[in-house]
Amino acid sequence: MDLRGKTLFVTGASRGIGLAIALRAARDGANIAIAAKTAEPHKHLPGTIHTAAEAIRAAGGQALPLVVDVRHESSILEGVARTVETFGGLDICINNASAVSLAKVSDTDARRYDLMQQVNGRGTFLVSKACLPHLRKAANPHILNMAPPLNLDPKWFAGHVAYTISKYGMSMCTLGMAAELKDEGVAVNALWPRVGIATAAIEFAFADAGELARCRKPEIMAEAAHAILTRPARDCTGNFFIDDEVLYAEGVRDFDVYRNDATVPPRLGMFLPDDATPPPGVDMTGASRPLRG
Repeated sequence: MDLRGKTLFVTGASRGIGLAIALRAARDGANIAIAAKTAEPHKHLPGTIHTAAEAIRAAGGQALPLVVDVRHESSILEGVARTVETFGGLDICINNASAVSLAKVSDTDARRYDLMQQVNGRGTFLVSKACLPHLRKAANPHILNMAPPLNLDPKWFAGHVAYTISKYGMSMCTLGMAAELKDEGVAVNALWPRVGIATAAIEFAFADAGELARCRKPEIMAEAAHAILTRPARDCTGNFFIDDEVLYAEGVRDFDVYRNDATVPPRLGMFLPDDATPPPGVDMTGASRPLRG
């Protein structure tokens, strides 16, 4: 199976993991609704909905750039309506948009706390809800959230309580919606990286230039998402997938191609259990601690 002719509504698709997922689908000939806030160039981060649309079309897909702020239900509903009007339906919802602030309790103000809750947990809920009436009409409907496995080890809360609450909100959306929608055949899954992903947001958030070298490229998440989204929805729901485990099951054995710099130890991702074992062939020699936690 591939995604030819499928319509994807992807939040936060102007850059990073969201754009990588969109470009992978575009190579199949998919239709992509780029639902993001950045219509004009950001002073720190590259990419807009318009540059993303150009890249998607160049890759072989159809693109619809949409200014969508997932904090506002009216913006979401308008974006979904335009997507269905333009492409005639909706097959896949990707909840990728995320706000990040890895700050301690004393350093987190109400504005930053509210932003993370509104974008991450609440945004995922409202976008999924808006897409659902159209997904119910699709042949192989999927909701895929960029959300971590639920790990209640206190170390994943200490130092960034507000962020963890917001990301686990996305995880709980996955857990609950998968159970609620299973009998309707709408798949709901989560995808998370084993190793930190090199994005402009990471580069902006961390002054240490070595962080990006220790990360993997966004393409590993894109390939894993593609593998999930092409599986039969009724047989694939309620999972908290890790990117390299998905690809190993698909027959991938060379994971070094996804590393930014294979000469330095990888940087473990957040929220993974301490006993999480990578697939055979994944070199985690000298792996350093997660970005936080």
